[in-house]
Amino acid sequence: MRKPKHAGLHPQNLHQGRYELDKLVETLSELRPFVFQNEHGNQTLDFANPEAVKALNRALLKHFYKVEFWNIPDGFLCPPIPGRADYIHYLADLLAESNAGKMPSGSNGRVLDIGTGANLIYPLLGSAIHDWKMVGSEVNPLALESAAKILRENPAFQTKIKLRAQAQASKIFTGIIQPDEFFDLTMCNPPFHDSAEAAQAGSQRKVRNLTGKAVVKAKLNFGGQAAELWTAGGELEFIRKMILESGEFQSQVFWFTTLVSKSENLKPIIGLLKNAGAITHKTISMAQGNKQSRFVAWTFLNSQQQDVWKNFRWDK
Repeated sequence: MRKPKHAGLHPQNLHQGRYELDKLVETLSELRPFVFQNEHGNQTLDFANPEAVKALNRALLKHFYKVEFWNIPDGFLCPPIPGRADYIHYLADLLAESNAGKMPSGSNGRVLDIGTGANLIYPLLGSAIHDWKMVGSEVNPLALESAAKILRENPAFQTKIKLRAQAQASKIFTGIIQPDEFFDLTMCNPPFHDSAEAAQAGSQRKVRNLTGKAVVKAKLNFGGQAAELWTAGGELEFIRKMILESGEFQSQVFWFTTLVSKSENLKPIIGLLKNAGAITHKTISMAQGNKQSRFVAWTFLNSQQQDVWKNFRWDK
């Protein structure tokens, strides 16, 4: 019997069916204690248990992407691997569409991840799936320390991933993109709440949806840190700052992109892009199960400048 697909996942996403927990346990034995049989006779695990989810992530990353070590400190966001991989795959499509159907990879695909977090997930996936050269920036010293430990423990990724500290909390690209650097893509999963209270309420809803039980305070790994989950002004204000600052680096980046959690923010974001002078902007829809998501991409390069970029960066 074929296992049902996760609705809407990118066709190239490796996580199309139910998790094959037997194979994942073979890859990572520490996952075994968290696996049990539910009332329908199916193997599953408690997705409301942060330790179980972390063990699942370790198994997925090792099994599919050859990541030998992965961990995050308590209190940091634990990312769902299939959804994170989807962003990477759709970004690859965006690059391919810009290069006559050929997706730049290796040294011809250079990507900046804004706010890489303690989990380092996007650089790991981008380098594992498409051999991209990844730079991860981070404003939180504890998150950066965790990401650096993951990188130290995975020698195979050390030539593909570089980490940079963002010393100015009010800046996004400034101090990260150097004067002589070029990036084919930037990516970002911005904080979407506007306060710590709103972030905690969101985490409580997540746990309630997973367990059917109300909780006073979400467990640590569903809490997340301030820079991960909330910022003054919320998602729209963060993206507004990103768009305005991107104009200062318009000749050094082909595509700027960011996830947009709230669909009601799309209209003002498009208005901001037009006011900033973006030549082209796109909204790419994604879906994981019942969850609808999307990212916005924009470029300041006109067609002639894009041709120059292709010759300079990709036609090697």
